[in-house]
Amino acid sequence: MNRWGRVKVAKPGVEFAGGSVQGWLMSRILGFCVLYLLGAGGIRAEERRFVFERPLMGTRFAVTCHGSDEGAAKAAAAEAFEAAGKINAVASDYLVDSELMRLPAGRAAVGLSPLLAELVEVSLATAERCGGAFDPTLGPLTRLWRESRRSRNLPSAEERGRALAACGWRDAVFDPEARTLWLKKPGMRLDFGGIAKGFAADRMFEVMKKQGFSRTCIAAGGDLRLGDPPPGKAGWKVGLKTFDLEKPEEVVELSNCAVSTSGDLHQFVEIGGKRYSHIVDPATGLGLTGRVAVSVIAPTATFSDALATACCVVGAEDAEAFGLERGATRVIVRD
Repeated sequence: MNRWGRVKVAKPGVEFAGGSVQGWLMSRILGFCVLYLLGAGGIRAEERRFVFERPLMGTRFAVTCHGSDEGAAKAAAAEAFEAAGKINAVASDYLVDSELMRLPAGRAAVGLSPLLAELVEVSLATAERCGGAFDPTLGPLTRLWRESRRSRNLPSAEERGRALAACGWRDAVFDPEARTLWLKKPGMRLDFGGIAKGFAADRMFEVMKKQGFSRTCIAAGGDLRLGDPPPGKAGWKVGLKTFDLEKPEEVVELSNCAVSTSGDLHQFVEIGGKRYSHIVDPATGLGLTGRVAVSVIAPTATFSDALATACCVVGAEDAEAFGLERGATRVIVRD
């Protein structure tokens, strides 16, 4: 294995460690993140580790922080979870009454709440940065593909053609000053599935840091947002492992950055003897068929989340260069 290059193995996964006694398994949707909090020897009594968990966005979120006041840590974590809940309330495409689901398409521009406007702005900027490999306007395709995964039948060419015609990030016109969005195409829908958890992790970390808990790790499905290192440590230990291997192949110590992994370990379907990922290819309108997993280390979880998806879309051969050219600190590819 080349430390800075591609790791070729059978199956993907990511394992995380940092700072305290023993670990817990984290990963419902992608099945990639495991946070092991190891060895608390030498930490003074006032430097305690606190862990808080809550179901959010179809997975489990966790806040691991270090501090001296359990009550303050609990209150800060509750505020952080509340911040993530607000994001889900405006941006979920599973909640029929979310602000996202009420957006009209093919009409004049409409005003957005400050929170949704921020998510729309960063999503469209990331789509441009990734050349459309990440595209938040794939709502018509993801909705169609969810039904295909349930029924185990591919959509017809006509259905797929209509959904493809309703997508395209360039046709989502956002005005940051007026805070308005115009979805120009009839039937156009947004889908923040590839960025919302990372966005939420960043917001949660901001809350924890503001409340005095800079030694914090936010785990959100396949995304981690890491703050200052645990007491007495150089960083949070992040172990990069592969599909079914019990031990990580490589462990790195990281702080004040984010790690995201995307791939098809758990979210896939076999139709007609062919395996399709839950990640939709913007070019074909179908789930990706090439088995690949990508871990991205980047400054923020918002960006690492979206970039990990985009790297899967561009394919294993090009993913590493693609991610590094767009600002990732490191990209680990497994196919």
